[in-house]
Amino acid sequence: MGESTAGGARLPVSDPFDAVPGLAPLRAAAWDGDWAATQAFFEKITSTADVSFAAALLAGVDRAEWYLEKAAEARPDDPLPRTLLAERYLHLGWRARGHAPAKDVAWDQIELFHDWLRKAESLLIEVCAEEPSYAPAWTARLATARGLGLGQSEARRRYDRLVEHHPRLFPAQSRLLQQLFPQWGGSWEAAHGFAQECADAAPDGSHAGILVAEAHVEHWSDLKNTEAAEAAAYLQNPTVRDELRAAARASVLHPDHRRDWHWTRGHSTFALAFSLGGHLADAARHFTALGDTADESFWRYLPDWKLRFTEFRTAASATL
Repeated sequence: MGESTAGGARLPVSDPFDAVPGLAPLRAAAWDGDWAATQAFFEKITSTADVSFAAALLAGVDRAEWYLEKAAEARPDDPLPRTLLAERYLHLGWRARGHAPAKDVAWDQIELFHDWLRKAESLLIEVCAEEPSYAPAWTARLATARGLGLGQSEARRRYDRLVEHHPRLFPAQSRLLQQLFPQWGGSWEAAHGFAQECADAAPDGSHAGILVAEAHVEHWSDLKNTEAAEAAAYLQNPTVRDELRAAARASVLHPDHRRDWHWTRGHSTFALAFSLGGHLADAARHFTALGDTADESFWRYLPDWKLRFTEFRTAASATL
């Protein structure tokens, strides 16, 4: 159960380890610095996408690098500890940089950011050379390519290498989508086109439709920083609304959709996009699915986002 606001509304639980009980053993292993337990957790994962998801989640556990460095040194031929360590370095790098626009990031932050990413890239180059089909490492290299400013062509090359072995891998698609945004050298045409292409090619019930919502929320966020009036109208646009509706029906609202570790991200992103556009009846289905849980990936674009989440949820529930 989440915390409550002064008015009694329940704030959402946003920590994935708390929202998804099946992930709790991974956090416990990281807190204990227990490599054997960490390895055992990953060995039980049957989905390549879930390996990348869990790797990125583990990366957010404070001081995890201490035991991952030891594991990587003790097992130089195993791709898993090096990839997990690289994801931790990625997390430390992005944390050092912050989420501000590039023009507002201090030079010393950029230097530290790049130092961490270069350490990650060094590990990942080795893994990908030894294990060319190891998707978690290629997925991580999409983030290093973006952070180190290696450009669109290099990011696409890495994505294409991954797709040779693992087509339609959602974590990789989402990371490449970030690269395609204008702030990283892409364009909105390329970003929306890629998101829709992935959604169209995916089977019903897959995660790919979430990319459409991610692209629209990012587009709104970019407008919000420059053209507030346009941002307010953007997600209200019937064309955008209809694209979101179609993507939701084909993904998280489809009967074949599997409620796995990613489930809060999809519903959270659609709930945000529909709420910001004033389409509260559409948002209501996603808030109902979420209950007292939420993924903060895109909601953090809003100040005091947990309170805004509860406000939008209450407004959406009134339409039911």
